[in-house]
Amino acid sequence: MLATQVRQKDSVFYIVAYPAQALLDRVRFISRYYGEGEQIAPEEAPDEDDIGKFIERIERSERAFQRPLSRAKVRAIKNFYETAVSQPPIPGTVLLFTAERLRFTPHGMAGTTGVLTEPEGKYLVIDGQHRLAALQFYRNERPAEAATVHVPCVIFDGKSEDFATEMFVIINSTPTRINKSHLVDLYERVSWASPDKKFAAKVVELLYSEGDSPLRYRINRLGGRSKQEKWILQAELFNEIHRWVSARWRRIERQGTDARHAERFYRVVRDFLKAAERAWGDAWGNASSVVTASVTLKAMIRVCAALADADAEPEDGRQARWAERLEPWTAMKRDFRGDGFYERFPAKGQVERVARVQRELARAAGIAPPAAQTGQGT
Repeated sequence: MLATQVRQKDSVFYIVAYPAQALLDRVRFISRYYGEGEQIAPEEAPDEDDIGKFIERIERSERAFQRPLSRAKVRAIKNFYETAVSQPPIPGTVLLFTAERLRFTPHGMAGTTGVLTEPEGKYLVIDGQHRLAALQFYRNERPAEAATVHVPCVIFDGKSEDFATEMFVIINSTPTRINKSHLVDLYERVSWASPDKKFAAKVVELLYSEGDSPLRYRINRLGGRSKQEKWILQAELFNEIHRWVSARWRRIERQGTDARHAERFYRVVRDFLKAAERAWGDAWGNASSVVTASVTLKAMIRVCAALADADAEPEDGRQARWAERLEPWTAMKRDFRGDGFYERFPAKGQVERVARVQRELARAAGIAPPAAQTGQGT
């Protein structure tokens, strides 16, 4: 196929006018898309395709959850294809990625225009899945018209998976696209994320996925669109863990910031939450209580930071030791009933209320306030 080769700094990519029929046969959809009475089923990414698995995780996280707006969005784009007359139906470029190295044979002296080979496998769509899904349904209904459409595409080939991931993050990191909670999942994969954010993101991921975590599957990764029973937004939990991590980052750096040390940090939080679960008893996870609501969980994470400063070691016996320390919370269960909670803990807003709950919990357990949030650590 004819292509224009573009060089920008160390990067080389290609601009192609792809015939709709050929393109639709060469892309794979990660999400499920719906038309009028028909659907496009998502393709499973092979186990060895890390970037495919990664985007699949973002697009179809939590039991193949589907974006509620995708159906309306695809329908609107398809309608635009049908009604556009004097303007191009696909004015924006679709960004494609293949890990294969494509062969480019230049024509002429300039060497920027030539013939580009196609990959043996299918392209991954970094940006433009909705546009291509609408085009698929448009082709099904009006194949003759679709055959005249050429889709402007930018093709990236032979790059690392982290390159494709980083581009996906940059393109999709606006409030109208990926929920902020999703972006926490991405910090470990992008080069511009700071080490402390990557470390905190790893801890949060372990809190969500580890079998011994009291918060396993209770962390809401999808914002208000989740249909599951959740306790706290991933973004909220990340903010608390990152607040703690950044305040003690110099100490953490000295000890190590790799996955093994993130797991060690996770075990501190896990042991604290298990100790808290014992203290709260039947109020833990109870719908009539706010013990596991986000306001209390955030306050407890701050208390955990203070307790860890004073008594994280030895790890052996820590959970039992902390359960005894938090035992006074058992007598506070009535204060954390949902009925009247906001009157018992009056505040001007959520930030002030979290701080107030933190002070009450720390005082009851005899835990000194945490170190100043200066980023210095001790």
